[in-house]
Amino acid sequence: MNRFLLLSSLLLLGGQRSSACPELCSCRGSQVDCSSRSLTSSSMPTSFPPGTTELLLHDNLITTLPNGLLDGLSSLRSVSLQGNPWLCDCGVLYLRAWLRRHSANHAEHVGVNCSSPPNLKGRLVAYLTEEEVLESCQYWYCNLAFTSFICLSVFVVAQVALLVTLTIFLKRFERLSKEARRTNEEIFAVGESSRENEYERLKDSSI
Repeated sequence: MNRFLLLSSLLLLGGQRSSACPELCSCRGSQVDCSSRSLTSSSMPTSFPPGTTELLLHDNLITTLPNGLLDGLSSLRSVSLQGNPWLCDCGVLYLRAWLRRHSANHAEHVGVNCSSPPNLKGRLVAYLTEEEVLESCQYWYCNLAFTSFICLSVFVVAQVALLVTLTIFLKRFERLSKEARRTNEEIFAVGESSRENEYERLKDSSI
């Protein structure tokens, strides 16, 4: 009996959490207002109450919607997505498909424009072709490849500069070592010559 009560409590609490108003948003009946909260793709809620009929996400900093974010909202009648800097690369495919599937009156298409990449800036997300999206993915990969090439080039140049510096240091150290060794040999030779001269003087004086 106790186990049954505990399980029931956990299920009840879980249901309450799933239907609770998301953090950083405000809820009024079945309307969830997350507009103008400076939300980003990483800080926006990961789920919404299942009974949501109106979802306001406009005027934020959202660049892409996570795949499946809106799929479980069967009662959803309207979503406002305008005023966000949408990134139209491979990650926009879910948003594009959702807009085409759920916006029968095309009202939700308005204001959902690409902010990047430059060749798609200002275009309505819902009217992008698959070819354009794929090209934007290639654009992103090209940028990544170019950035990687620049980083690799800087790394190679730094390694070459370090090797040249090390070579110069070793050559200078070798030259200094030779000079020091030659100086020691000269000092030793002078000392030997002085001792020989002293020996000769002592020898002559004894005779």
